[in-house]
Amino acid sequence: MDVESAQHIAGIGVDLARIERIARVYDRHGARFVRRILGPDEIAVFERRHGRDSRRGLRFLASRFAAKEAFSKAIGLGMHEPMAWSRMQTLNAPGGRPAVVLREPLAAWYAVRFGVAHVSITDEDEVVAAFVVVEARAPDPIIANGF
Repeated sequence: MDVESAQHIAGIGVDLARIERIARVYDRHGARFVRRILGPDEIAVFERRHGRDSRRGLRFLASRFAAKEAFSKAIGLGMHEPMAWSRMQTLNAPGGRPAVVLREPLAAWYAVRFGVAHVSITDEDEVVAAFVVVEARAPDPIIANGF
């Protein structure tokens, strides 16, 4: 985020999630819970990680849950239409940096209101945290100039 865009922050969201809490819900609901929370690309990552090490899979699930909560707070919707758990994905860009990827109809709603969304995720033994900063949408130069 450059200095100019830093002056135009539209929203900030943060969330903490206890891994044990997410694990309990997963134990009760299994794949149904995963499909409700994760988008299709996240599900693929979860299944790979969970298949190798269940704790690693649950840590991924908890971190994405927290990122979705933080994002919903940053855009001011909470979990209300068009925001839905599986419509906001946090995927790793090349090099590992987490990136927000939106699905319809949330993507179209978001595009007319906001600019870039930045997400940061961290985890410890028992808890994960996510922090999201949403930039304001850049003004249309034609409209800004009165044309």
